[in-house]
Amino acid sequence: MERDDVVIVATVSAIYGLGDPRSYREQMVTLTKGQRIARDDILRSLVKIQYARNDMGLERGTFRVRGDTVEILPAYEEQGVRVEMWGDEIERISKINPLTGDTIANLEKAAIYPAKHFVTSRPTIERAVALIREELAQRLTDLRASGKLLEAQRLESRTNFDIEMMLEIGTCAGIENYSRHLSGRAEGERPACLFDYFPEDFLVVVDESHVTLPQIGGMFNGDRARKLTLVEYGFRLPSALDNRPLMFDEFLSLTPRALNISATPAETELRLSEGAVVEQIIRPTGLVDPEIEVRPVRGQVDDLLNEIRIRERRGERVLVTTLTKRMAEDLADYLQQMGVRVRYMHADIDAIERMEIVRGLRLGEFDVLIGINLLREGLDLPEVSLVAILDADQEGFLRSDRSLIQTVGRAARNLAGRAIFYADRMTGSMERCIEETNRRRELQRAYNREHGITPVSVLKSVDQVRFITRVADARTEREEREKEKFRRVAEAGARYGADNLPALIAELEAQMREAATNLDFETAARLRDELFEVKAKAGRHESRGSLAGLHGR
Repeated sequence: MERDDVVIVATVSAIYGLGDPRSYREQMVTLTKGQRIARDDILRSLVKIQYARNDMGLERGTFRVRGDTVEILPAYEEQGVRVEMWGDEIERISKINPLTGDTIANLEKAAIYPAKHFVTSRPTIERAVALIREELAQRLTDLRASGKLLEAQRLESRTNFDIEMMLEIGTCAGIENYSRHLSGRAEGERPACLFDYFPEDFLVVVDESHVTLPQIGGMFNGDRARKLTLVEYGFRLPSALDNRPLMFDEFLSLTPRALNISATPAETELRLSEGAVVEQIIRPTGLVDPEIEVRPVRGQVDDLLNEIRIRERRGERVLVTTLTKRMAEDLADYLQQMGVRVRYMHADIDAIERMEIVRGLRLGEFDVLIGINLLREGLDLPEVSLVAILDADQEGFLRSDRSLIQTVGRAARNLAGRAIFYADRMTGSMERCIEETNRRRELQRAYNREHGITPVSVLKSVDQVRFITRVADARTEREEREKEKFRRVAEAGARYGADNLPALIAELEAQMREAATNLDFETAARLRDELFEVKAKAGRHESRGSLAGLHGR
């Protein structure tokens, strides 16, 4: 809302309703260095936009007060804001590390947005409450006329409690269900969503669009079915139905500039693109799509075991896909009895454990991973040289041409990559998959011959694998990052000494730019924060401004 060079990473929940962006912006609290304002007025303004006071610990969406100093941790930031007062005047505003309290940078101005999206002014709440009471009276009449006395009692009690909370503190649990009245929308009109917060010329990039677009198309009906039940049994007013995700046509109208990305685009994307399709067949590594071999189902497990042994000797990994969870577990048990280091993965395993399993495969803790539908999109596994698909001729969602192409692609990061389909007949999906893979491979080989490219496998160090698949608790990770940061800064300070901070600043800037050039943006961001701290220390000419002193503190 303050700049136009922003990348936002979102899930399909971006199409769900949010508060009105105009109200959100109007409720923003702006603090400026030199501004004359009473400390208590600042506190009242923060409470008004749903920030909570917590003098014991600074967490997102809270603030704390220490004398004439107010520290705020915005609900959407990892860094806090410290406001230092001199009487009724703001003497200093700075960006701080909420964990250590150290100053990162001095600011001339700070904008604090509301802690919640559904934040409205008092007149708006009063107007909405009148409409809610009117709808409640009509709905109670309908329920009682239908003999639903329990539902009427439940709805009356719950809604009146919500009204009282809104009038007293400006919000309530589930306030988004009253968003139609709060925003003044007509019945059936779409709610504001994340897209309404963007400038007019924003671009939407839809990754794995063959999966994402159908998800978007199905979310409205799924949400409505759930809310109809809540309305029927007196848990919500009928207006809660208008707190909903976008319909697919509404999504398309809000995103006229969209880039759909998929290795297997569906008919919807091809229709929407109107012929504007760009293929990225050539890989920078020169790798070609893996060859596909079809083998009979009879004896497929023993044949697979032999292929696994070959990969074990070469230090490579194997992915196996089955049709059912039971089959994945039974196959894993059998291979384990044969001495194979194997794990299985399916939907009953939570996301964190799935990440740990992927990490274990890449680090060589085991050699074979068996799955069902989790080994398709989004897994980048250069160590995998074989993908085996059992019962490949069982036509259906898990064995459609798109699913097969996506699964085969897991072996496309390795020079020795290949795929085996175990099947007794050739289905249409298998034929289309093999035909498309052969087409791509011919284009890739022709390009390599023309440009003299020798294909090489994607190689990543153990440290890179650990970083990519890290699953540590976010808070612990931040603390470890801070310790590492102070260690590196202290080492740099020891090299340059307290009297040569300009040289240290120059080195940090060079490291930051190098990291950005290498597309290592997380390292670049950490170096940027260190740079802010060093510049702040140098600007204040403190005797303990040396980086070694900063580390010791």
